[in-house]
Formats: sequence, structure tokens, C-alpha cells
Amino acid sequence: MRYSAIHRDSECENAMSITIGFWDLVLVVVVSLQATILAYFYQPKWKAFMLTLPIPFTVACMAVGRPIDATNVLGLILLLGFTHGVRLLHYKFHLQIIPAIALAVLSYCLLGWIIVGILPEDKIIFWVSSICALIIAVVLLKMLPHRAEQGHRSSLPVWIKLPIIVGVVLFLVAIKKNLHGFMTVFPMVGVIAAYEARNSLWTISRQIPVVMLTMIPMMMVCQLTQNSVGLGFSLVLGWVVFILMLIPITKFMWSAETAAADKSEKAINVE
Repeated sequence: MRYSAIHRDSECENAMSITIGFWDLVLVVVVSLQATILAYFYQPKWKAFMLTLPIPFTVACMAVGRPIDATNVLGLILLLGFTHGVRLLHYKFHLQIIPAIALAVLSYCLLGWIIVGILPEDKIIFWVSSICALIIAVVLLKMLPHRAEQGHRSSLPVWIKLPIIVGVVLFLVAIKKNLHGFMTVFPMVGVIAAYEARNSLWTISRQIPVVMLTMIPMMMVCQLTQNSVGLGFSLVLGWVVFILMLIPITKFMWSAETAAADKSEKAINVE
């Protein structure tokens, strides 16, 4: 369904005001809970796994109320840039983790706003973007090897940590209104994940191709079914495909990590 010029103008006007609706409140709750659970996991692979779950994406889609389109897919590519950007700024350029995250969030927002302004609403662009993003994900998954990284578990009590996370998420919900589909994959959990996994940013960055390989098929299903069954039920169907993709990919990733760890341990014993 194509948006008319009048509809676009009304969207622009709405973007200028900050409104918090029912699904926004649900989004704050689920993101806060998911980010809090992530913060208290110690192993990097479990933090990465929690980041993969598209619970915020599902609720954000309902909050936006727009059909799945190319901006959702391109948002995953920006998410890839966000995670690697934080990693490079923090590790290579030695920027403190909070300024590194802030700069990456700002870059995501700016690029998202620019793309929304120039991207035509065309189904062909959705499918081309999806295929290109899947190719990028497969290539990166093969290129980026497993690295053993230090784990970290938040030392703050839950009653202190949770209000902090809720405050951060409320701020993110307030600033993302005019990102359209980019809002649905906005790194709300990713911001918390980047801070809590600051000792294992390679593992987090390596997980994003997995996010792409599981969520893009989910988006494809939504794109094919949303006009006939509605956005809500199309997301349910998308979740089925997501789980079917997630299980084998996660088994493959964890088996490869175990094999790499065993090989490294044997090499150390030989020395």
C-alpha cells in the first residue's frame, strides 16, 4: 500500500511531537526486561543470543503500525554498522564506551532519517534489499571467526539497574518516532548490550549476521501475508519462520565455537 502525499505530511507533523501510546509502553516494558536479563548473563554467547530475539521488533512494528517494507531490512544493515561502529570506536580508537555508543546511535538516526526521505515505497526495493542483506550476512558469517572473549555480569542490584534501563529506553522511544521502519530494528536492546558486553563486542558484532539471517525471512513472510491477514497475524507467522531459522543457525554457531575452543586448548597443551 502506497502512502499518499497528504499521509506523508501528516506523518511528518506527528514526528515533530512526542506521543507515548499503548504499544510504546509495551515496548518500554519488553525492551527493559530483555535488556535487564541480558545484563545479568555472564557468557558473551548468551548475551548475543538475547540480542537476537526479535521481541522489540515485533512490538515496535505494532507501535509504528506501518507495513513491513525496505526500511525494516535496511535498518538491519544500519544495525550491523552500529555494532561494528561501537566496537571500532571503543577498541581501535580507544573512545570511552558511552561516547562510542552515543556516536553510533546518532549515526544510525541520521542515516535512517536521510534514507526515509529519499527511499521510494516500492516492493521491488524490499526484495532487492532483502537479497543483498542476506548475501552480506552469509559472507560476514564466513569471514568473522569466533574469538574467546571475557564475560561480564552486571554487579548492580536489579532494583538499581532496571530503573536506569527504563530511563534509557524511554529516551530512545522518544527520539525514534520519525524513523519509520528503521525504528523497528533501532538498537534499543543493542545500546544496553553494547554497554554490558563492552568486554565482548566482537561476539556481539558477530551475532548481527545471525540476526539478519533469521529476521529477514521473518520480514519476507510478513511482507507476503500482511495485506491478506493483517500485520499482527503476519508477525505471528514470521515468528514461526524465525524460530525455524534460529535453531539450526544457533546450533551451527555454538558447535563451531566449541570446536574452535577445543582446538585452541589443544594447541596450548601442545606448547
